[in-house]
Amino acid sequence: MVIARSAGVIAVAAMLSACSSAPTIPTAKSVDLPRFMGDWYVIANIPTFAEKDAYNAVESYRLDKDGSIATTFTFRQGGFDGPERVMHPRGFVRDHESNAVWGMQFVWPIKAEYVIAHVDPDYTETIIARSKRDYVWIMARKPVLPEADYARLVRIAAELGYDTSRLQKVPQRW
Repeated sequence: MVIARSAGVIAVAAMLSACSSAPTIPTAKSVDLPRFMGDWYVIANIPTFAEKDAYNAVESYRLDKDGSIATTFTFRQGGFDGPERVMHPRGFVRDHESNAVWGMQFVWPIKAEYVIAHVDPDYTETIIARSKRDYVWIMARKPVLPEADYARLVRIAAELGYDTSRLQKVPQRW
């Protein structure tokens, strides 16, 4: 079981890794890292294979003294009462001018591209994207978004070049 999990984490890291450090997707102009830290509920995504069938998905960030971001991603697999899954990747800011481009490391030495493509002025909603447009995450500070807000974020994802028909809502019940 441990070997299978390790192989899964390595596979996720390999799939997410990007060859180039410069994103080819628009980024948020400026991200205030301390304001971005904390819990973000995953409202919808184009999931990686590890996230398929996730419930109550939450991504939590903590800025460490060395400037890296301790990350905890938790979710329930297969249902609200399913087994809890936890991942602890570490984020590294790659673009210190905007703070919007990170490398997310699941397994050393691979750092997956992680682009904050949108964050609202109140830091209540965000879109995390990738240049390959293979995965995307719509997240919010609350587990449920009003439908109009969700529709607006889906439009932003479409403007970023995503096939939004692939988006899946992540069930949230707290």
